[in-house]
Amino acid sequence: MKKLFTVIALLTLSTLLFAQKAGDKISFTATDFKGNPVTSEIFAKNKLTMVNIWGTFCGPCIREMPDLARINEENKAKGIEVIGIVIDILDNKGQVSERVKTTGEKIIKNTGADYTHVIPNIEMFSGILRGVQAVPTTIFVDSNGNQVGNAYLGSRSQKDWQKIIDGILEK
Repeated sequence: MKKLFTVIALLTLSTLLFAQKAGDKISFTATDFKGNPVTSEIFAKNKLTMVNIWGTFCGPCIREMPDLARINEENKAKGIEVIGIVIDILDNKGQVSERVKTTGEKIIKNTGADYTHVIPNIEMFSGILRGVQAVPTTIFVDSNGNQVGNAYLGSRSQKDWQKIIDGILEK
């Protein structure tokens, strides 16, 4: 029992020490589902970017995607964009799993979540994805590429996300 507690405490501590946090600079180079290059320069074109980290196996992730699509569309004029990062697309060798990619493409189509979805590379797991313990996890990034506030765990409704976005914009 003591050993189990020690392991849990160490995992929790490592997550707190190594997870992305407010003010951290987000930097990456990857591709989207269409094979186009995507870099952290994507943040510069927006006042605020909502980065939703999701998995193809995650029911709550998939259920909130239609709301995220509406948020993306309804907030474009305010300089806000939603992007997704599909966390489970790499296999244990760091290669894109075509099976998971196909599943992801179907999910994106079926949910109408036609915003940019990033296929992470292995380096992103020591950067923007460092410390992600559950999905969905959502972070906000300003136009300078800095994380705004802390990560949000779990899915939310369009109304709840809009309140969070409006609160960030007011600051």
